[in-house]
Amino acid sequence: MDQQIIAEKLESLRHCITWIEQKKPSKTDLKDNFDLQDIISVNLERAIQRCVDIGSHILSSAEQNAPDTMADTFHKLDKLNILTPPTAEVMKKAVGFQNIAVHNYREINWEIVFHITQHQIDDFR
Repeated sequence: MDQQIIAEKLESLRHCITWIEQKKPSKTDLKDNFDLQDIISVNLERAIQRCVDIGSHILSSAEQNAPDTMADTFHKLDKLNILTPPTAEVMKKAVGFQNIAVHNYREINWEIVFHITQHQIDDFR
């Protein structure tokens, strides 16, 4: 496993988490402030992607087949006992959020984003 790659991804993940925590919105601000919505959603998307990247790198180093989907990355890490089942489940749900945010499959529910910023940001740690 290339420790430099992991270190760079972790530093990027830390930056995203820090930025979200520094901009931690009130529920009203998040619903009404488009700039804040962009900052929070983009950094959540990046944090999720960094977690997928790290997981993919770990799986590759463990000589595992590539995951079929981003969410499958966390399923495979769970099966290898690298992640706990609850953490794997949370991260699979995070991938679902990322798909909505990136592809606009439906309008983002800012109440969910608010909840993530207030209660689930530690999941990325």
